Amino acid sequence: MPAECLFCQIAAQRRAAAVVFEDDHSLVFLDHRPLFPGHCLLIPKTHVETLADLPLAQVGPLFTVAQRVARAMEDGLAAEGSFVAVNNRVSQSVAHLHIHVVPRRKKDGLKGFFWPRGRYATELEMETVRAKLEDAVAGLS
Repeated sequence: MPAECLFCQIAAQRRAAAVVFEDDHSLVFLDHRPLFPGHCLLIPKTHVETLADLPLAQVGPLFTVAQRVARAMEDGLAAEGSFVAVNNRVSQSVAHLHIHVVPRRKKDGLKGFFWPRGRYATELEMETVRAKLEDAVAGLS
């Protein structure tokens, strides 16, 4: 656990946070700069930088907590839904894996603000990208 990691400090209770949920392996707390009230960050308590670095055995339990928090937003905050997102390196403000769970409501203004969407120039381009990803996924098995 890097001493300078803000989220490790929060997990070790050396820095304050508005904790929503905690278990042996994960911690959920309110983002101090929320998109909307109730915007939470879910972290593993052990230092892991990205989703790719998270041990496979921890993926299910961590996302089970994400699912629980998303449901709680609907029940506890009367949200109509939620947005669940993970940044890996790019736009990752703290180099510690964290899952954003954000309460959503229709017409809340978040429509498309994260990224511009486009189309593949050709079917060949799409197939080339698909084949590269398929090969890479197969190589990880």
